[in-house]
Amino acid sequence: MAIWKDDSELFSIAKKELFVALVGDILDKLNFKHQFLSPGIKPLRDDFVVIGRAMPVLEADVFEEIVSVTKNPMMQKPFGLMFEALDSLQTNEVYICTGASPRYALWGGLMSTRAIKLGAAGAVLHGYSRDTNEILELNFPTFSYGGYAQDQGPRGKVVDYRVPIELEGIKVTPGDIIYGDRDGVLVVSQEVAEEAFSGAIEKARGEQVVKKALQEGMSTVEAFRKYGIM
Repeated sequence: MAIWKDDSELFSIAKKELFVALVGDILDKLNFKHQFLSPGIKPLRDDFVVIGRAMPVLEADVFEEIVSVTKNPMMQKPFGLMFEALDSLQTNEVYICTGASPRYALWGGLMSTRAIKLGAAGAVLHGYSRDTNEILELNFPTFSYGGYAQDQGPRGKVVDYRVPIELEGIKVTPGDIIYGDRDGVLVVSQEVAEEAFSGAIEKARGEQVVKKALQEGMSTVEAFRKYGIM
């Protein structure tokens, strides 16, 4: 039986008691060993934590903002489906985007403002973000390769959203849990989420007992023998 009653309660527990490395350790034990995104994806501020359900977004490179000669009508639409994708965000969802080459920003200040209004949990970009000062002022958890101002307008379009995507071989499906802090971003598949977070909460609470024992002088060998946690 789950320790939490809904997503909001789980995410609150995670922010108060857990950290990404701990959940990653549990996933390893469950044989889900390839769930961390690239270490190049970092929070814009070290204290940012993102946790929520994935709202995956697929981007593609283009070379004009409006393409006049095309077989695809969407190529005549600035930014493609970006505005529709952004407006579809729901409470506790994470806008997670891939598909673009790293030559323009995939997220910015105005997008953050809209996402906050919709109750979104954060943004994770397989690429750059921009308007860094504005995002930091908004306190919106944004994870990316860092700040780079070049606009996606004439360089990229969102071609689909709420579809499965892959970020360097890590699959993300709509509704997976995205969990990130300064040590990395983790994709927790829906099929294992309850087991992973239950195990992480149990381990976190057990580690407090171990920490106290170590502070009181117990050796690490004895602590591991007695508690099985290190």
